[in-house]
Amino acid sequence: MRERRRLRMGVLALVSLVLLGAIPLYFGLRALSHDPVFDTLDELNVPGWAATEIVDNVSGSRWCLQECRLRERTVSSERAVKETTQAYERALAEDSWQPWKVSRCPQQQTKGDYTCWRRDELTLDLWVRERTCVPPPVDGEPAPTPLASPAAQECAGSLVSVKVRNAIDDERTRPQPSTDPSLTGEDPFPTLSEDPLGEPTPSPS
Repeated sequence: MRERRRLRMGVLALVSLVLLGAIPLYFGLRALSHDPVFDTLDELNVPGWAATEIVDNVSGSRWCLQECRLRERTVSSERAVKETTQAYERALAEDSWQPWKVSRCPQQQTKGDYTCWRRDELTLDLWVRERTCVPPPVDGEPAPTPLASPAAQECAGSLVSVKVRNAIDDERTRPQPSTDPSLTGEDPFPTLSEDPLGEPTPSPS
């Protein structure tokens, strides 16, 4: 009887240790696989029409090993670019994001509304633009020109892209080195001429 009791106590102790270790392991793996930045984006107070067809992508390392993490979210909006931009900018301001006036925002010329934001150790790029309308095929062949009615309704609205990066990995947070004119092949003290065409002034005869 004593041996059976000891065996039962040992089994109960083993099961308790397994459960106590499995629960923290489960929540730990769940935290590692889920990015809290996306939770922050989910909590933005944007209308339902401005947050449909959400697609999330993530790359890089959370601990900035070789490359810091980049979070990208693409969202479809049922309304135009201007109204969608206002909804997202209002929601970001309510969530303590600050407008970030910085050069290379955007990195290259783009269509639509492009703004940059900062909060704590994160930077955020918001790009709202018109959706690309692709008319449906006609009799199995691509339509030569956009159709006016059903296709136009399907393409109505706008497309939203959000990119969130760690500020330490965003090169726009670093001071840019000044360019020495002597290293660019340009004369730092050019000779100025009063003639706008640059032609030599004739000497008096």
